[in-house]
Amino acid sequence: MLKIWTQTEEARHLQRRFDLLKSEKRIGQAEFARANALPGGPSMVTQHLKEHRPINLAAAKAYARGFGCSLAEISPRLAQEVNPIEIGTNGNLKTKPDELVIPQFKTGGSMGRGLLLRDQPGVIRGWTVNQEWLQKNIKSHTGSANLCIVTGFGDSMKGMFNSGDPLVIDRGVNSVEGDAVYFFRVDNEGFIKRLQRIPGKGLIVLSENKKYETWTIDQTMDFEVFGRVVKAWQGEDF
Repeated sequence: MLKIWTQTEEARHLQRRFDLLKSEKRIGQAEFARANALPGGPSMVTQHLKEHRPINLAAAKAYARGFGCSLAEISPRLAQEVNPIEIGTNGNLKTKPDELVIPQFKTGGSMGRGLLLRDQPGVIRGWTVNQEWLQKNIKSHTGSANLCIVTGFGDSMKGMFNSGDPLVIDRGVNSVEGDAVYFFRVDNEGFIKRLQRIPGKGLIVLSENKKYETWTIDQTMDFEVFGRVVKAWQGEDF
Protein backbone atom coordinates (compact mmCIF):
# COMPACT_ATOMS: atom_id res chain seq x y z
CA MET A 1 0.00 0.00 0.00
CA LEU A 2 1.24 3.49 -0.82
CA LYS A 3 2.67 5.23 2.23
CA ILE A 4 2.20 9.00 2.28
CA TRP A 5 3.99 10.75 5.12
CA THR A 6 2.10 12.95 7.54
CA GLN A 7 3.25 16.54 8.07
CA THR A 8 5.01 15.38 11.24
CA GLU A 9 6.86 12.63 9.34
CA GLU A 10 7.89 15.08 6.61
CA ALA A 11 9.25 17.44 9.28
CA ARG A 12 11.17 14.65 11.01
CA HIS A 13 12.72 13.41 7.76
CA LEU A 14 13.71 16.99 6.91
CA GLN A 15 15.25 17.51 10.36
CA ARG A 16 17.34 14.36 9.99
CA ARG A 17 18.70 15.64 6.67
CA PHE A 18 19.67 18.97 8.22
CA ASP A 19 21.30 17.22 11.20
CA LEU A 20 23.37 15.07 8.84
CA LEU A 21 24.30 18.06 6.68
CA LYS A 22 25.46 20.00 9.73
CA SER A 23 27.54 17.13 11.10
CA GLU A 24 29.19 16.30 7.75
CA LYS A 25 29.50 19.71 6.07
CA ARG A 26 28.96 22.14 8.96
CA ILE A 27 26.29 23.90 6.92
CA GLY A 28 23.38 25.33 8.87
CA GLN A 29 19.76 25.81 7.90
CA ALA A 30 20.13 29.52 7.11
CA GLU A 31 23.12 28.97 4.81
CA PHE A 32 21.32 26.09 3.09
CA ALA A 33 18.19 28.19 2.52
CA ARG A 34 20.14 31.05 0.97
CA ALA A 35 22.36 28.80 -1.18
CA ASN A 36 19.36 26.95 -2.64
CA ALA A 37 16.99 29.92 -3.02
CA LEU A 38 14.41 28.38 -0.71
CA PRO A 39 11.13 30.33 -1.01
CA GLY A 40 10.62 32.21 2.25
CA GLY A 41 14.27 31.95 3.21
CA PRO A 42 15.66 30.62 6.52
CA SER A 43 12.48 31.43 8.45
CA MET A 44 10.52 29.06 6.20
CA VAL A 45 12.84 26.18 7.15
CA THR A 46 11.94 26.80 10.80
CA GLN A 47 8.23 26.83 9.99
CA HIS A 48 8.51 23.53 8.12
CA LEU A 49 10.52 21.86 10.90
CA LYS A 50 8.13 23.07 13.61
CA GLU A 51 5.12 22.04 11.48
CA HIS A 52 3.75 25.57 11.42
CA ARG A 53 3.43 25.21 7.64
CA PRO A 54 3.31 22.15 5.39
CA ILE A 55 6.05 21.89 2.76
CA ASN A 56 4.80 23.18 -0.58
CA LEU A 57 6.00 22.12 -4.02
CA ALA A 58 8.39 25.04 -4.59
CA ALA A 59 10.06 24.45 -1.23
CA ALA A 60 10.21 20.67 -1.76
CA LYS A 61 11.98 21.18 -5.09
CA ALA A 62 14.50 23.50 -3.42
CA TYR A 63 15.11 20.96 -0.66
CA ALA A 64 15.53 18.12 -3.16
CA ARG A 65 17.94 20.22 -5.23
CA GLY A 66 19.94 21.21 -2.18
CA PHE A 67 20.18 17.74 -0.67
CA GLY A 68 20.78 16.10 -4.05
CA CYS A 69 17.84 13.73 -3.71
CA SER A 70 14.52 13.04 -5.41
CA LEU A 71 11.31 14.92 -4.70
CA ALA A 72 9.87 11.69 -3.29
CA GLU A 73 12.60 11.63 -0.64
CA ILE A 74 11.41 15.03 0.60
CA SER A 75 7.66 14.52 0.25
CA PRO A 76 6.00 11.43 -1.28
CA ARG A 77 2.76 13.43 -1.09
CA LEU A 78 4.02 16.13 -3.45
CA ALA A 79 5.88 13.69 -5.67
CA GLN A 80 2.65 11.83 -6.31
CA GLU A 81 0.85 15.06 -7.13
CA VAL A 82 3.50 15.97 -9.69
CA ASN A 83 3.80 12.47 -11.12
CA PRO A 84 0.81 10.39 -10.02
CA ILE A 85 2.44 6.97 -10.04
CA GLU A 86 3.01 4.58 -7.20
CA ILE A 87 5.83 5.37 -4.80
CA GLY A 88 7.53 2.41 -3.14
CA THR A 89 8.17 2.37 0.60
CA ASN A 90 11.93 2.45 -0.09
CA GLY A 91 11.61 5.84 -1.80
CA ASN A 92 11.83 4.61 -5.38
CA LEU A 93 9.11 5.57 -7.85
CA LYS A 94 7.28 2.62 -9.39
CA THR A 95 5.24 2.60 -12.59
CA LYS A 96 4.10 -1.01 -12.08
CA PRO A 97 4.29 -3.37 -9.10
CA ASP A 98 7.59 -4.92 -10.28
CA GLU A 99 9.20 -1.72 -11.64
CA LEU A 100 11.24 1.12 -10.18
CA VAL A 101 12.92 4.29 -11.41
CA ILE A 102 16.68 4.67 -11.09
CA PRO A 103 16.89 8.49 -11.05
CA GLN A 104 19.55 10.81 -12.40
CA PHE A 105 22.20 11.71 -9.83
CA LYS A 106 21.58 15.32 -8.87
CA THR A 107 24.78 17.34 -8.74
CA GLY A 108 23.09 20.11 -6.74
CA GLY A 109 23.56 18.61 -3.30
CA SER A 110 26.17 19.32 -0.66
CA MET A 111 28.68 20.58 -3.21
CA GLY A 112 26.33 23.25 -4.53
CA ARG A 113 25.41 23.96 -8.14
CA GLY A 114 28.98 24.76 -9.23
CA LEU A 115 30.26 21.18 -9.70
CA LEU A 116 32.39 21.02 -12.85
CA LEU A 117 32.06 17.88 -14.99
CA ARG A 118 34.49 18.38 -17.86
CA ASP A 119 33.32 17.32 -21.34
CA GLN A 120 29.91 16.08 -20.21
CA PRO A 121 27.90 15.45 -23.41
CA GLY A 122 24.40 15.97 -21.99
CA VAL A 123 22.73 13.83 -19.35
CA ILE A 124 20.59 10.72 -18.97
CA ARG A 125 17.56 11.67 -16.88
CA GLY A 126 16.86 8.24 -15.39
CA TRP A 127 15.76 4.70 -16.17
CA THR A 128 12.67 2.65 -15.46
CA VAL A 129 13.58 -1.02 -14.90
CA ASN A 130 11.86 -4.09 -13.54
CA GLN A 131 13.01 -6.18 -10.60
CA GLU A 132 14.28 -9.00 -12.83
CA TRP A 133 16.58 -6.60 -14.70
CA LEU A 134 17.87 -5.20 -11.41
CA GLN A 135 18.57 -8.63 -9.93
CA LYS A 136 20.37 -9.89 -13.04
CA ASN A 137 22.33 -6.76 -13.92
CA ILE A 138 23.09 -4.91 -10.67
CA LYS A 139 24.19 -7.68 -8.35
CA SER A 140 26.16 -5.70 -5.77
CA HIS A 141 24.69 -2.59 -4.13
CA THR A 142 23.63 -1.24 -0.73
CA GLY A 143 19.94 -1.03 -1.67
CA SER A 144 17.87 -0.12 -4.71
CA ALA A 145 16.91 3.23 -3.16
CA ASN A 146 20.60 4.22 -3.26
CA LEU A 147 21.03 3.61 -7.00
CA CYS A 148 21.19 6.47 -9.50
CA ILE A 149 22.37 7.19 -13.05
CA VAL A 150 25.40 9.30 -13.92
CA THR A 151 26.25 10.08 -17.54
CA GLY A 152 29.89 9.25 -18.27
CA PHE A 153 32.03 12.21 -19.29
CA GLY A 154 35.49 12.72 -20.79
CA ASP A 155 37.78 10.09 -22.27
CA SER A 156 39.97 9.30 -19.25
CA MET A 157 38.10 6.02 -18.60
CA LYS A 158 37.89 4.96 -22.25
CA GLY A 159 38.05 1.18 -22.28
CA MET A 160 35.56 0.97 -19.42
CA PHE A 161 33.01 3.47 -20.76
CA ASN A 162 32.81 6.26 -23.32
CA SER A 163 31.71 9.81 -22.82
CA GLY A 164 27.90 9.77 -22.81
CA ASP A 165 27.56 6.16 -21.64
CA PRO A 166 25.32 5.32 -18.66
CA LEU A 167 26.83 4.47 -15.27
CA VAL A 168 24.91 3.17 -12.27
CA ILE A 169 26.17 4.66 -9.00
CA ASP A 170 25.58 3.35 -5.48
CA ARG A 171 25.11 6.44 -3.31
CA GLY A 172 25.22 4.26 -0.21
CA VAL A 173 29.01 4.11 -0.54
CA ASN A 174 30.52 7.42 0.63
CA SER A 175 34.06 6.35 1.46
CA VAL A 176 36.80 4.48 -0.37
CA GLU A 177 36.22 0.82 0.44
CA GLY A 178 38.98 -0.91 -1.47
CA ASP A 179 40.07 -0.75 -5.09
CA ALA A 180 37.04 0.32 -7.16
CA VAL A 181 35.74 3.01 -9.51
CA TYR A 182 34.13 5.94 -7.72
CA PHE A 183 32.27 9.15 -8.57
CA PHE A 184 33.88 11.86 -6.45
CA ARG A 185 34.98 15.48 -6.36
CA VAL A 186 38.15 17.34 -5.50
CA ASP A 187 37.27 20.97 -4.76
CA ASN A 188 34.55 21.82 -7.31
CA GLU A 189 35.57 19.36 -10.03
CA GLY A 190 33.91 15.98 -10.45
CA PHE A 191 35.73 12.80 -11.45
CA ILE A 192 34.94 9.19 -12.26
CA LYS A 193 38.14 7.25 -11.63
CA ARG A 194 39.56 4.14 -10.03
CA LEU A 195 40.86 4.78 -6.51
CA GLN A 196 43.45 2.73 -4.66
CA ARG A 197 44.51 3.34 -1.06
CA ILE A 198 48.29 3.04 -0.70
CA PRO A 199 49.67 3.11 2.89
CA GLY A 200 51.88 6.12 3.40
CA LYS A 201 50.83 7.74 0.13
CA GLY A 202 47.08 8.29 0.38
CA LEU A 203 44.62 7.67 -2.42
CA ILE A 204 46.01 6.97 -5.87
CA VAL A 205 43.80 8.07 -8.78
CA LEU A 206 44.02 5.89 -11.91
CA SER A 207 42.53 6.22 -15.38
CA GLU A 208 41.78 3.41 -17.84
CA ASN A 209 43.12 5.59 -20.66
CA LYS A 210 46.89 5.30 -20.30
CA LYS A 211 47.56 8.73 -21.75
CA TYR A 212 46.42 10.11 -18.38
CA GLU A 213 48.94 10.03 -15.54
CA THR A 214 48.14 8.80 -12.06
CA TRP A 215 47.88 11.36 -9.27
CA THR A 216 47.34 11.38 -5.53
CA ILE A 217 44.59 12.70 -3.28
CA ASP A 218 46.14 13.84 -0.01
CA GLN A 219 44.70 15.16 3.25
CA THR A 220 45.08 18.80 2.17
CA MET A 221 42.48 18.40 -0.60
CA ASP A 222 38.74 19.02 -0.29
CA PHE A 223 37.62 15.51 -1.26
CA GLU A 224 34.18 13.87 -1.22
CA VAL A 225 32.94 10.50 -2.48
CA PHE A 226 29.45 10.60 -4.02
CA GLY A 227 29.20 6.88 -4.69
CA ARG A 228 30.76 3.74 -6.17
CA VAL A 229 30.24 2.76 -9.80
CA VAL A 230 28.49 -0.61 -9.74
CA LYS A 231 27.75 -0.90 -13.47
CA ALA A 232 29.11 0.73 -16.60
CA TRP A 233 28.22 0.29 -20.26
CA GLN A 234 30.48 0.99 -23.23
CA GLY A 235 28.55 2.14 -26.25
CA GLU A 236 29.70 1.61 -29.82
CA ASP A 237 28.53 3.31 -33.01
CA PHE A 238 27.39 1.15 -35.91
